[in-house]
Amino acid sequence: MAQLTKASVLEQLKTVEDPEIKYSIVDLGLVYGVKIDKGMVVVDMTFTSPSCPLGPFIISEVEAAVKKLKGAKGVTVNIVWEPLWSPERMSDEAKVALGI
Repeated sequence: MAQLTKASVLEQLKTVEDPEIKYSIVDLGLVYGVKIDKGMVVVDMTFTSPSCPLGPFIISEVEAAVKKLKGAKGVTVNIVWEPLWSPERMSDEAKVALGI
């Protein structure tokens, strides 16, 4: 099990896929930030659209993934809408894989 660092949280979040796009939420650019304070992890993220029907599922997957990390005492997922998500936030790998 990995230690609790921003890098380990981001690496763990790469296991969480957007169920509709079938690509990692990190590579899609949906994760805006990670903060850690005394074992409490806060993930700021967004969705590809404000009306994402799978939002609650993705949030639960993020929570479950972070809780697997050694030292994680809890996790809060903040959904933010500024800046709005756009395909420009995606990793180069995701853009190529999705033909963007």
